[in-house]
This record gives sequence, structure tokens and C-alpha cells, in this order.
Amino acid sequence: MALLNLRDICVSYGGPLLLDHVNFQINAGERLCLIGRNGEGKSTLMKLIAGEIVADDGLIECSQSIKIAKLAQEVPQNIEQSVYEVVAAGLGHVGQLLSDYHEVLSQLEAGEDVLDQLEKVQHELESHDGWLLQQRVDSVLTRLDLDAELSFAGLSGGLKRRVLLAQALVTEPDLLLLDEPTNHLDIASIDWLEAFLLGYKGALLFVTHDRMLLQKLATRMIELDRGQLTSWPGDYHAYLRHKEEMLDAEASQRAKFDKKLAKEEVWIRQGIKARRTRNEGRVRELEALRKQAGERRMRSGTAKIQMQEAIRSGKLVVEVENVSFEYPEKICMRNFSTTIIRGDKIGIIGPNGSGKTTLLQILLGKLEPQSGRVELGTRLQVAYFDQLRSQLDEEKSVQDNVAENGDELMIDGKPRHVMGYLQDFLFSPERVRTPVKALSGGERNRLLLAKLFTKPANVLVMDEPTNDLDVETLELLESRLVAYTGTLLLVSHDRVFLNNVVTSTLVLEGEGQISEYVGGYDDWLRQRPQIETKAPVKEKKSQVAAKPESNKPVKLSYKEQQELEALPQLIESLEKEQEALNQAMADPGFYKKEVDVIAESSSRLSAISDELAKAYSRWEILDA
Repeated sequence: MALLNLRDICVSYGGPLLLDHVNFQINAGERLCLIGRNGEGKSTLMKLIAGEIVADDGLIECSQSIKIAKLAQEVPQNIEQSVYEVVAAGLGHVGQLLSDYHEVLSQLEAGEDVLDQLEKVQHELESHDGWLLQQRVDSVLTRLDLDAELSFAGLSGGLKRRVLLAQALVTEPDLLLLDEPTNHLDIASIDWLEAFLLGYKGALLFVTHDRMLLQKLATRMIELDRGQLTSWPGDYHAYLRHKEEMLDAEASQRAKFDKKLAKEEVWIRQGIKARRTRNEGRVRELEALRKQAGERRMRSGTAKIQMQEAIRSGKLVVEVENVSFEYPEKICMRNFSTTIIRGDKIGIIGPNGSGKTTLLQILLGKLEPQSGRVELGTRLQVAYFDQLRSQLDEEKSVQDNVAENGDELMIDGKPRHVMGYLQDFLFSPERVRTPVKALSGGERNRLLLAKLFTKPANVLVMDEPTNDLDVETLELLESRLVAYTGTLLLVSHDRVFLNNVVTSTLVLEGEGQISEYVGGYDDWLRQRPQIETKAPVKEKKSQVAAKPESNKPVKLSYKEQQELEALPQLIESLEKEQEALNQAMADPGFYKKEVDVIAESSSRLSAISDELAKAYSRWEILDA
């Protein structure tokens, strides 16, 4: 069943149309991922669907009873309410009554004389069916494991976003809009959100840069490119294949068009010969070709991120031996030791507030440990990417933030004009003069990267560099970091980014314990269970007479052996079914079928992805 239809929607803010006669439909139960470059208009489309802005032209069709809720990209500041009050605020006036009732009950329990107030609020709630809505608030708080009495301001970034999600869910929306829901979440919170959304029964439209999340969650990709919206059935990997094919076809068609236009331009300029044979229909066709060429919107170029490397540092970058550090309310590290060598790419993982920034400060020698020894290497030149973007001056323009009121920069020992340099980071000449406070989150991240890479460095420290970046720029940054020959310290909650970039990972595991694992995020997951299961084995050995240890592999049972032999055939069968569904759904005519057929196919495609993941995981376990 279609929840919402957009027909010929147009939106512009003075320049080219951000949304140029956009048409698309959202069906019940779908999980749609909206993708596109920074500045293409993704947030504008989300605001339009949420009813926060009005289109310049076009029509939005939806049932009168539809409920739409939106989780904002940024966490609001200066909220002094309790968790209960913030969640109840999603219900509007009745939510305020519930908050008042909750507050009066607290005062009554504290021994205050508030019976008159209690009676008044109870009467108001009864007249607005408030008791049913109170059960809904309590249910959402329980489902999301939230303490109603805590102050919102005192929560971590991850818990704040969970509270805001509860505020959206309390309305029981038919369509939930999520704009970069993983921003500033730690990995545990992202895993929780992923599992929650996979079980969510309503329709989802979400924007994210987290490639693992969108691969697991999306049943259809919606791409916004040069004002046009294109639907790509299937998951993210299917989208990448089809998108590459479409871009190749578009380039071929453009080349043919340009060749024809050039030929006609030569013909019209042939002077007397052309005038004798001039065909008025051909002249009109040339005029139409010229108009079409003038209106053509070219795909914007790719960012050209280049890093300046300083002279090589000494082989030893930093050596840490038995370092401990703690605050009155928490232990950050206890007896931590590690050695970082030139060229190492170290990922740092840990819950929000666990001490990742403190660890960076100690590794860089900016914070003295309370015990232990830290030895820094020689010839270190450090560049620091700050996730809070405090290095940017909000009031200054893009140009002044990078060039510091000048026009030229020294890049790799050669002078370069700041305008050309910033165009490499996709800032147009008009955007270069814009104050930083007017930039989007993705643009601010690109600007900070541009500022960071104006100076040579042999040690690069990056604290959450992936927030708000579009996937294309993210993948480019990833490739540059892989090729970087200096030393990298990377704090990130982007699981794919960690997998593709780092060579080892430091994990803050609580109670001051910091462990080091070879490889990225997936490698850590594979190694972690083995470490956790060692203790019980040793305990068992101490109680029973010890037998000589054997290096023989564990023998599979007959049933497990049969399962292992059947898995390749099952995986092949599932992959064939997945490919057939992707091909069928890639046909534009597919979406003219009955809504039930479309929904059933989308649901089956999602189920196949889950079955394949389980089959591969089981195969790895049995094969090992």
C-alpha cells in the first residue's frame, strides 16, 4: 500500500532546482535509503516530506491519517528537561500534560501538598484520552531501555539520540525519517540501532554515510543527483553495479550528442555552400540541440583530496609503558603498554565517554600520565582533525579559514591560489566567500580536511572524520589514507572505514582495560570471542586431571558434516534467487504491478540478504 506519493515536486533556493520535477512513492514496510552528494538536497527532501517546508510546485499525496515522524541530524542544545519530558513532548499538548502529571507525582512522593494540582491535571488528561497515551510513553521508554528520571543534558551523545528516537516513536508513525542517525554514536549504539530498525514494522526513509548500516537495512536505494530522483531496487551492492552501468551509458549518449552538435555547427558555418543547401528543418534542429546543451546539468566533479607529507619521522613514533590515568568518576587506562612504529595505522574503538580523546592526548604527549612512561619519537609533525571542528572560525569565510586572510597557499613547496585549492574540495567560487556558520555538516568536514592538508604532517590524528561526508567523498578519503605513508591514529565508529584503513585496533573495553588487536573492526569481532572463552577452559582444567594438550582439530558430528556439505548449494541457490529478484525489480515496469507484489518482492529480497549472511557465518564456523 502506498503511504505517500510525490508528483512533479520542484524546490529551488535561487539557483538551479534542487528538486526538479521529482516523482516517487513510498510503500508500507519499505526501508528506503536516500543517497546523494553533500548539497544535492537530501535534507531538503526530508524536510518537505516531514511538512517543515513547502514545495515551489508539485503535489504531495498521502492519506489524512498518516503519521510521519523525523529524527533530526543534529542533537538540540540547551535542553534541561528530564528524559520523560523530552519523550512525552513528541505528543504535543497531551505530552505536556503527561509531563506535568509526572512532575506532580514526583512532588507528591516528596511530601509536598499538590493534591489540587494533581486533580486538575488528571481531569485534563481524562478529557484528552491521556491515560492511553501515558501507556504508550511508558512502553517506548521500556523498549528503548531509557531511565525516565535522568536529565537529558547529562546523557552521552548516543543516549541523547536514543531519547530523540523515542520522542519520534511515541507518535507510532507510519513513516519514520532518519537523517544521519549514526552521527556521534559509538559502535555499541550503532549495533543497537541497526537491530532495532531491522525489527521496525513501519516504513523508513533514511540518510546515512554508514555503508554497513545501509547494506543491512535498505530494501531500496533512492538517489538524488542534479535535481533528479532515481529509484534503485535492491541493496547497496546492487545499486553500485547498476549505477556504474548507467553512468557508462550516460557518458556514451553524451559523446554521441556532442559529436552530432559539433557536426551541425560545422555545417551551419560553411558559408555560401551551406546557404545553397540550407534546410530550415535542420536549422531548427540545431537550435534545439543548442538549447538542450545549454540546459544540460553536468555531474559535479570528484573531490581531489591530496595530503602533504613532511620529512619522515624516526622509526619509533611513540612508546607507552605501564601507563595509568583516571578521573574521579572513571578509570581511563590501567597499566597500558604499546609501541607505535612509523607507518602504523591504528584504529581506536570504545564507547562514548570511555576516554578515547584522553588516550590520544597521552599518545601525543599533550597529557602527562599519572603513572608509567611515554616516550615520543623524533621529527614528529602532527596534524589533528577535531570532530567538534573547533579549528574553524564560524564567523569567517571559507577562504579566510584556510588561507588566513591571504590569497595563496604553499602546497608541496609551490604557491597555489586558494580558490583553485578549495575547488579541489568541491567549493565553488561563490561558496568560498560564504561564512562557515552557513555551511552544511558535510561542507564543514570538507573544509576542515582542506585546512588540515595545507600543512605537511608525518603523524595524522583523525577524530571521527567521516561524520556528514557523502559516501563518494568518504571513499576517496579512505583511499588517500590507505596510500598515506605516515602514521595514522584514527578514532572512528564507521565499521567499513575501520576495516578498509587500519592495520591494528586499540579497544577500550572498560575498567581501564585497553587491548590491541590485529586488523580492523571485523578482525576484532573474530578475535574477541576467543579471548573471552579462555578463562572457563582454564578453570575446567584446574578441577579435572590434566590431559596432554592435542593439536588435533575438533571433529564435526555427522549432522554438522552434512550441514557443511549442504551449505555451498544453499548459498548458490539463494544468490541465484537474489540476482533474479534484483533483475526483475530493476525493470521500470515492475513498479506498475500490484502493490502487494512489490511489497512481497522487497520483503523476500531483504529476507534473502539475512539468510545469506547467516549461511556464510555458519559456513565459516563449520569450515574452521
